Amino acid sequence: MSQQNAHSVRKEIENASSGAQPIRGDLGASILGPQNVPLQRENPDLLASPWTDNGTLPNLKFSFANSRNRLLTGGWAREVTIRELPIAKDLAGVNMRLKPGAIRELHWHKEAEWAYMLAGTARITAVDDQGRTFIDDVRQGDLWNFPTVTPHSIQALDDGCEFLLVFDDGNFSENNTFLLTDLFKHTPREILAKNFGVPEKAFADIPLDVEHERYIFSGQVPGSLFKEMPKSSAGPVPQTFSHHMMAQEPIICPGGWVRITDSTNFPAASTIAAALVNINPGGMREIHWHPHDEWQYYISGHGRMTVFASGEHARTFNYQAGDVGYVPFSMSHYVENQGEEPLLYLEIFRTNKFTDFSLNQWMAMTPPELIQAHLNVDKSTVAALHKDKQILVGS
Repeated sequence: MSQQNAHSVRKEIENASSGAQPIRGDLGASILGPQNVPLQRENPDLLASPWTDNGTLPNLKFSFANSRNRLLTGGWAREVTIRELPIAKDLAGVNMRLKPGAIRELHWHKEAEWAYMLAGTARITAVDDQGRTFIDDVRQGDLWNFPTVTPHSIQALDDGCEFLLVFDDGNFSENNTFLLTDLFKHTPREILAKNFGVPEKAFADIPLDVEHERYIFSGQVPGSLFKEMPKSSAGPVPQTFSHHMMAQEPIICPGGWVRITDSTNFPAASTIAAALVNINPGGMREIHWHPHDEWQYYISGHGRMTVFASGEHARTFNYQAGDVGYVPFSMSHYVENQGEEPLLYLEIFRTNKFTDFSLNQWMAMTPPELIQAHLNVDKSTVAALHKDKQILVGS
């Protein structure tokens, strides 16, 4: 054996022992050239796609771990938008961390802001277009929703916090929000003085350069909610901007549970609907599809999803905590728990009402003879297919 051939054999043995190779049965071969083994292990169904995958589909996965993280005195922020995940035209997401007392500067957006608290506690404030005030403390599992152009703020409490923000436009960027200090910086001081009825010198020390930008900055943990409640002649907002999702009764299924929050039980969320899905080990979110694009955020566990796009096109992806998934509307898919712990993730849609179409339900409500004629299966199999909607299937 030549030295070159011996090297190739050794390389093939080394790569095969890594446990992440493009091999499925008798198909494929080990990698001889450069490789990223950790990334390959995270994406086994891309490296060695199931035989059911076919054709070409766009990328439907991007991890926050691959996003640029913006570090500031009070914490950090990173985003996944249409720039990072081009298929995601309807929705964009921001993952943000605030240290105890840190403040996400007073600001507003063109887009509505929907949020899920991942950890810790925070105080949120807002004022609506009638001058009515809102203030509340939120913790892990709570939501908030600020309608478009509603000015608001977020401040971490004693233990700090981390949360997911979702915006109803894939082109959104957290770096282009309307900031209070930016507004003051770009308004002539004589106009500020006239507007507020104070001398110009009152604004002598407002931040004027990037080094003094607030955005996410350190602060003192605020006092009790009761003491901080603003006094407004217009009163409080008529409908709350926050929602305690974990206080909802879950839909219990053989394979786990689901909590659905949309405008029917959280009226402020008029443009975003969501489901928090918990899949037990070995279980799966049944095969289904939606009339709207689905933006996913994986909170814990390991999952696999195959997306069927018609025309014999299908592709399988693997997901873990911190990953974003995306499914264009009408494409059928499932999510399977491949780990030994529960798989927890969010399904999020740009709509006011959560809706899905279930393959189980379709089969259950279709004449059995019609199913048998299509699938060429026996009557016992047709009977097994004839079951109503499950949402989550057990192992």
